[in-house]
Amino acid sequence: MRRLRRTKIVATLGPASSDRSVIASLFEAGADVFRINMSHTTHARMRELAAAIRQVETEYSRPIGILLDLQGPKLRVGSFAANPATLSKGDTFTLDADPAPGDATRVHLPHPEIFAVIEPGHTLLLDDGKVRLVAVEADSNRIRTRVEVGGKLSDRKGISLPDTTVPFSALTEKDRSDLEAGLDTGVDWVALSFIQRPEDIAEAKKITRGRAAVMAKIEKPQALNRLGEIIDVADALMVARGDLGVEMPVEKVPGLQKQMTRDARRAGKPVVVATQMLESMIASPVPTRAEVSDVSTAIFDGADAVMLSAESAAGQYPVEAVATMNRTAEEVERDPICETLIHAQRTEPEATGADAIAAAARQIAETLELSAIVCWTSSGSTALRVARERPKSPIVAISPRESTGRRLSLVWGVHCIVAEDAHDLDDMVERACRLACLDGFANVGQRVIIVAGVPLGTPGATNSLRIAFVGPEAGNP
Repeated sequence: MRRLRRTKIVATLGPASSDRSVIASLFEAGADVFRINMSHTTHARMRELAAAIRQVETEYSRPIGILLDLQGPKLRVGSFAANPATLSKGDTFTLDADPAPGDATRVHLPHPEIFAVIEPGHTLLLDDGKVRLVAVEADSNRIRTRVEVGGKLSDRKGISLPDTTVPFSALTEKDRSDLEAGLDTGVDWVALSFIQRPEDIAEAKKITRGRAAVMAKIEKPQALNRLGEIIDVADALMVARGDLGVEMPVEKVPGLQKQMTRDARRAGKPVVVATQMLESMIASPVPTRAEVSDVSTAIFDGADAVMLSAESAAGQYPVEAVATMNRTAEEVERDPICETLIHAQRTEPEATGADAIAAAARQIAETLELSAIVCWTSSGSTALRVARERPKSPIVAISPRESTGRRLSLVWGVHCIVAEDAHDLDDMVERACRLACLDGFANVGQRVIIVAGVPLGTPGATNSLRIAFVGPEAGNP
């Protein structure tokens, strides 16, 4: 199952794609990682989906990643006596601590922490931004606002606060329960929703203790204000354009997507671009030209992965959506402009031995036109550093850890093989050549470059390069 592209595909599972046979079809079509959205999934269903993914993984003998997406702290207003209520522009509307049903003048806000931090002039967005309020005055149990954009407002609609940092954890009690269940099930990645600060990531990492990698979903302006610190702490980044486009002017999102992609690439952290990438394929067998262009932009920018949400979870054409994304990625990556753009965005290696070795491997592979860069990696860090360089040559990562192979399924250009660790340097070279040959990344008579840490099996000790000739013995299983 060698992919003919470097960019990875994340497919969300749901009612349209929960059967094992459909999951297998999605994998065949191009899905590398499967996302389970805990906003709509019970623990029992999550375990069933994970078991089905592992069955497909065994059937195809390829590591497959599982991304558990936590719901996060969803803020909502209370209920209305006459549902819905209509708010008109210029009216005064109050959010208060009174649990009584609301009307066109007020509603209950069951989040006391908001009253303490909101200030006059702050914007409040309700129902995904369809209704916009501006705070006029606030005290410990009431916020009086002016309606800037009116409309109908019904029970339990969400509320966003783009100007306000609310002092709550990104992990709710539900999230903690979901996270523990996911870790027990053996998920590979955990995505945190609505984070505001790096401490949110640190809190989750204390719970995961290395059992899963932690991905920061960037969907709030507060997170953008501390993006560098968040990237330092997180294992990966998701450009969550849906909620980000609610809390910020939509015209700013494309530029922010490019900024986040480049910042994550510079740090050597995987970055996923998500939301509405092929939205029309929920109900149509073909995407719009604009959607194909949108996917292409993320690939031209060098994003590690692009993600399908409702298209694969609840749409009428889940397999076709993955296949379309797969074909688009293959075609874009064949375009000479793609290589030029990715090269132009490459940054200097960090002043570490591992980064210097990774940069040297890329340069040597390109100068000598080597068939592949083969990384022996225990923790995955060697493959991550090489992937940061975005080399022309394919990256083959060999790891003795199944968990490492599954996590690397999200990383740009990395084809991971789970195999027993090498016994010594000669064994390392011989098996690197043989495995690269067996999986179609090198032919007999070609050369590969091998990157590893010596002594073998030491995480984070990338310190050696070896150019190896693929001999006739490598072509024999």
